Amino acid sequence: MAEKIRILGVPMDLGASRRGVDMGPSALRVAGLQHRLKQLGHQVEDIGNIPVKQAEEQHYGDKRAKYLNEIAETCKGLAENIQRSLEEGMLPLVLGGDHSIAAGTMAGVAGHFRKQEKHIGFIWLDAHGDMNTPETSPSGNVHGMPLAAVIGYGAPELTELGGFKPKIEPRNVSMVGIRDLDSKEKRLVKESGVHVFTMRDIDERGMREVMAEALRFAADETSGIAVSLDMDFVDPSDAPGVGTPVRGGVTYREAHLALEMINDSRAMVSFELVEINPVIDLHNKTAILGVELVLSALGKKIL
Repeated sequence: MAEKIRILGVPMDLGASRRGVDMGPSALRVAGLQHRLKQLGHQVEDIGNIPVKQAEEQHYGDKRAKYLNEIAETCKGLAENIQRSLEEGMLPLVLGGDHSIAAGTMAGVAGHFRKQEKHIGFIWLDAHGDMNTPETSPSGNVHGMPLAAVIGYGAPELTELGGFKPKIEPRNVSMVGIRDLDSKEKRLVKESGVHVFTMRDIDERGMREVMAEALRFAADETSGIAVSLDMDFVDPSDAPGVGTPVRGGVTYREAHLALEMINDSRAMVSFELVEINPVIDLHNKTAILGVELVLSALGKKIL
């Protein structure tokens, strides 16, 4: 099914301690994203990058949530762009940057559907939970906080984006590929009501069964599913150039299966790809895989 797709780059690295993920959008464009999507029959427009402040320009502020105001400002602009895209019948394809941008992406997607009194579900593909708050975060890095913000926990600068919270009901959030949670973060993950599928679940049950269940939770009484893919979802052997690599991730084939199943659901309303760090990548390998995974999510099949 041909889609009208609008690409938005968000060259944000304020949420992470290791620099370089701000070059992620460029790496994905260099890997031929737009051309490959057009080959699938989609209409594609790339509106360039949303303005992001540079770390060198300002002080990080509160050490429990570094650069929070600058991140929230970018997320607000991102949310407005996404709402406009959806209103114009375009599927937003957001290129990060670090994962803190998810707070803006979801404010925009959820805000659009809220105007029609509809709810959406969320598939979160990531090694990490990103469910810290300024009180629980060991680092103060905001890229470890966006999912908490999306379900209404944490700094009001992020939770209140768009003037409502939560953006998504926890029961409609499915987290897949999780293998690295901070000790205090685990409590919120367990108590919030989100559905967590760890690497052990994938090992024991297989990606097909896990994704089928994850999609069922996200689709339950919702009008569409937003997808956020952190490239560290994939094992570092296939995706070495990521913000925070963690051994023991999903394989190349498992990743494609997960995204093909998302496409099969016909429910995806937005897609976000984050945390590609070309500085530590090998010949743009991670961005090339990122483009392949976007294509799987948007209908590329083997046969």
